[in-house]
Amino acid sequence: MENFLLEDFRNHLTFERQLSKNTVASYGSDVESFLEYCQANEKDPLQITPDFLDQYTYQLREVEKLAPSSVFRKLEAVKCFYKFLLIEEKIKDDPTRFLKSPKLAQKIPTQLTREEMDRLLSYPAETLAEIRTVTIIELLYAAGLRVSELINLRLENVNTQEGWVLAFGKGGKQRFVPIHPRACERIKQYLAVREAHFADKNVGSEVFLNKNGKKISRISVWKDLSALGRKANISQPLHPHLFRHTFASHMLQGGADLRSLQEMLGHANLTTTQIYTHLDVSDLKEKHKKFHPRG
Repeated sequence: MENFLLEDFRNHLTFERQLSKNTVASYGSDVESFLEYCQANEKDPLQITPDFLDQYTYQLREVEKLAPSSVFRKLEAVKCFYKFLLIEEKIKDDPTRFLKSPKLAQKIPTQLTREEMDRLLSYPAETLAEIRTVTIIELLYAAGLRVSELINLRLENVNTQEGWVLAFGKGGKQRFVPIHPRACERIKQYLAVREAHFADKNVGSEVFLNKNGKKISRISVWKDLSALGRKANISQPLHPHLFRHTFASHMLQGGADLRSLQEMLGHANLTTTQIYTHLDVSDLKEKHKKFHPRG
């Protein structure tokens, strides 16, 4: 029976909630582990009690010694599973309604400074790979794209005349994101080099291609960003999500409102966007020095 419940749950996440493959895989794996725990303890998952859930939480924390973030993820998956069972009327009461997940310390996203961004975007790229990487940085910073959205971006999804890109986010949700003229110019310059390099060759329709004319992989993007960061003397390691964080932080610092930023980032929940409202400590220190009577 457990296998049927798990399969139905995965189908619910995939087709009804339209979550991404990675999310479905993660939730499915965590629920599968929970069902195996039920089976090992000879418990029917449709008849468990809050006490049994407390026992499971203890198993994760004290026996398996999982990190709070891992315990949180697994318990959230179990909660989601029982909400599904309640909707499907397989159970009458939700045993997880009083289950408390561990509180996690809120991590403030790191970001690059404007000076570091200027250094990266003014890097004297010469090879096709370097030109492609600087263009990737420009686009990540201009639109706050996820790396999956970037590598799957197709030529028809970019409009440099009107200044926007069509991104396909988690669960296949699409959104239009405006990009500024300088990003449009950078993309046009890269596409001209790309076309000349792959002239008379049958290549993919994605914007960013590898040396063989196929869609670039996320691993290649990570490696290229890391390499360019070292060449540009950026102290912290570069990765795609760092530019998404930088885009969001710099937009808010420039006066953008949270709702607009939420739309541009493709966040389903405004709470996710609010993490970027953290204080810029360096700016705060400057203001303190300027305005405090003691200087």
